Amino acid sequence: MNKIPSFMINHLTLLRGVYVSRQDRVGSEVLTTFDIRMKEPNREPVMDIAALHTIEHLGATFLRNDPNWKDKIIYFGPMGCRTGNYLVMAGDLTSENVLPLITEMYRFMADFSEDIPGAAARDCGNWLNHDLPMARWESKKFLHEVLKKIQPENVNYPQD
Repeated sequence: MNKIPSFMINHLTLLRGVYVSRQDRVGSEVLTTFDIRMKEPNREPVMDIAALHTIEHLGATFLRNDPNWKDKIIYFGPMGCRTGNYLVMAGDLTSENVLPLITEMYRFMADFSEDIPGAAARDCGNWLNHDLPMARWESKKFLHEVLKKIQPENVNYPQD
């Protein structure tokens, strides 16, 4: 059985960052999947489920309302390993193309102080499982430690 390409990335050397995980052709359109890695896998604690759930709600809300990018957003959601999120967008895109958008999204989440969008029983399958203070803390940490200091090693997968 062939390995999934993302399982072939050395997670022991993978840094926090924004990576192109894959590109797929659907008809005439290219879909780009971004690996938004907020935690160094296997080297630091993963995110709390409630905080990650809140990041999912806030990130999806921000992205689907961005006037310049909303029509390119296909999906935003958490990785099962709880070290980050996937963002799927229409277009043949690079990490550098979307860094301003992702930086602004993390700024939005770090500063968010209203009711969490979609966090009601009618709108969410696990509406009680949210943690806005921790989502803000995780977003602020990623914004200041990674996105504002982005380096080539934070946008290119390790080659070992």
